[in-house]
Amino acid sequence: MTPDALVEWCTGVLRAVGVDADDARLTATSLVSADRRGIASHGVVMLPLYVERIRGGSVSPTARPTVVSDAGAVVVLDGGHGLGQVTARDGMDLAVERAGLHGVGVVVVRHAFHFGGAYEPARRAAEAGLIGIAACNTRPLMPAPGGATRVVGNNPLAIAVPRRDDAPVIVDLAMSEAAMGRIRLAAAQGSPIPPTWATDADGRPTTDPTAAITGMLLPAAGPKGYGLAFMIDLLTGGLSGGAVGSQVQGLFGDRSVPYDCSHLFIAMDPVAFGTQGEFLDAVAHLADEVHASAMVDAGATALLPGEREERAESASMADVRIDPATVAALDSLADELGLARLSPTTTAGEAS
Repeated sequence: MTPDALVEWCTGVLRAVGVDADDARLTATSLVSADRRGIASHGVVMLPLYVERIRGGSVSPTARPTVVSDAGAVVVLDGGHGLGQVTARDGMDLAVERAGLHGVGVVVVRHAFHFGGAYEPARRAAEAGLIGIAACNTRPLMPAPGGATRVVGNNPLAIAVPRRDDAPVIVDLAMSEAAMGRIRLAAAQGSPIPPTWATDADGRPTTDPTAAITGMLLPAAGPKGYGLAFMIDLLTGGLSGGAVGSQVQGLFGDRSVPYDCSHLFIAMDPVAFGTQGEFLDAVAHLADEVHASAMVDAGATALLPGEREERAESASMADVRIDPATVAALDSLADELGLARLSPTTTAGEAS
């Protein structure tokens, strides 16, 4: 299916549950972008959850962020439990605006919802010529080193820097070895997971994604991932006056209870550091060094952070591949809403 057609279909679903046209298209485009980049865990597989939460009352289809406090370069927003992509757009746009005035803009958001891939708001700043940073907290999913209790979320972080005449360089990572969305996707597909991704409910490493869902995620790089997750919790929920730790609810839990995560958006203007040209020169120099570096496989080329995903997105201009389990879930959603199914546009027995 073409990206435009899939965006149109997803937009129609969101419109059917009360989301206005612009916000529905923004959210649909975000989900399809994740699939195009090969991040299926944050793609259209999330659409049924969004709809369930809107219908359950825990996500407002019309809420827009409101200002809690404004200190110039620093702004606190209340997301009103609206769609996360809307909050992320408005929050990062405000951070970019303040960076133009003060050199840096920092926006934190409480009472927020899932905003898709963290790369998107960070990239939004980089496309405006600024350095963008985006982060979010989640419900506790990971133990402290050696622990048997969930104490911190896998709390994603993305950083994007601009480049001359090329796509931004973006690093986007969760603090766990794998995102819970990837595990849920594996469960839906009936596929095993690597034993380094998660534990079962008793804290034992498992390859069973169903057992992992009721267990714990394992932090990336052990205590390093755990430590970063702890700090992101405080930089999002702590600074915004929002929920931290166990106060954040389960994304896939009771659809009537707000998720209540918190967000952080930072935009930094290299001009304020007196290094606009020099910074872009530094990005280009380091990128060239990486691309020119020797590889174990003589036919391979070293890639920049996020470059694999960028190439995948560029290569999916004509076709977005969706796995059959996700197509089935979307068709079921369409049936519930009285809308046209997605499957008539796909090849029988194949993902599209």
